[in-house]
Amino acid sequence: MKKKIFKYLGIILLAVSLQTIIPEAATAQCPMCRMSVESNLQNGGQSAKGLNNGILYMLATPYLLVGFIGYVWWRNRRKEDEILEEAE
Repeated sequence: MKKKIFKYLGIILLAVSLQTIIPEAATAQCPMCRMSVESNLQNGGQSAKGLNNGILYMLATPYLLVGFIGYVWWRNRRKEDEILEEAE
């Protein structure tokens, strides 16, 4: 059991350490994307609207997941309370 835990912790540690190194290369591409979208928009393209929608979807997804988990937790908690009240 402990070997599995250490294996997963090692994988997580490796992933976190790689993510701290890689973002420098990723941020170098942001100005290029911005310039590409701006030139596309000036030429009458619609890619900027699609990019903005994609950003909104990525921004909303964590909130929706947390809200859904909270709702499921609340609903199960409410059922447990009803069962306890019936038992009394």
